[in-house]
Amino acid sequence: MGGGKKKQSMSQMTKPKAPKEPKEQKTKEKAGAPAAKKTLAIVVPDINNKKVLAELKGLKVLTPSVVAARFNIRVSLANTFLKELEKRKMIEFVSGGKNLKIYKPTE
Repeated sequence: MGGGKKKQSMSQMTKPKAPKEPKEQKTKEKAGAPAAKKTLAIVVPDINNKKVLAELKGLKVLTPSVVAARFNIRVSLANTFLKELEKRKMIEFVSGGKNLKIYKPTE
């Protein structure tokens, strides 16, 4: 079943291989419209800002991925941001394991 690749002769190895035309058309279409790369901020949102706190209280569940998407920051920064909010008793830990932690805003 299957087997290895057939060994080429010397004349076949020296000939340049021409790419097939359908593949060229596909690559040209992709190259015409490059996808916009999303840059993420490196600065943690201000904890004392009332707009930030109001936006967090509007959410039912706080996870690092939700906070990262909302404030356009990295997930690692969102983790540290949530830990700092938990230290200040602004949010409380609900559940979670090693990778995912779920918080909720305090009343």
